[in-house]
Amino acid sequence: MAKRIGLLSDTHSHWDERYARHFAECDEIWHVGDIGTLEIADKLRAIAPLRAVYGNIDGTDIRREFPEIQRFKCEEVDVLMKHIGGYPGKYDRSIFHELMTNPPKLFISGHSHILKVMMDKRLGCLHINPGAAGVYGQQPVRTLIRFVIDGDAIKDLEIIELNE
Repeated sequence: MAKRIGLLSDTHSHWDERYARHFAECDEIWHVGDIGTLEIADKLRAIAPLRAVYGNIDGTDIRREFPEIQRFKCEEVDVLMKHIGGYPGKYDRSIFHELMTNPPKLFISGHSHILKVMMDKRLGCLHINPGAAGVYGQQPVRTLIRFVIDGDAIKDLEIIELNE
């Protein structure tokens, strides 16, 4: 059965009620680091089951609860999440070896605050950076992403802009 995924990153302790509205129909929410506080994680968990990784600004409380890297299967899709990961052609050294020797079908990272959805044709891997959902940083537009994983297909990707 297909899973609807809500994806966000870089909330930096900022809560926006629109997260709940946009993710209300999601089966899972994935947060790709720089959560900021456990309160944000708890509010997301109240909407749907949460998978998350910690980011470079996250304190020990978040690091105790969430790993630096998550690798898991969603439906038939091999997913790898890490906050600082780079993007095709410029992956971060900390994840480069893993990507090159055992590429996932979907690699998700955050950190840059820049929304990117791009295929790494060399690895046969879709890369997604959902941009930044929080108000901290220089991003011109705050963004969330929703998509569906149906078997081995990643489809129906929507970019949601949170303009004030």
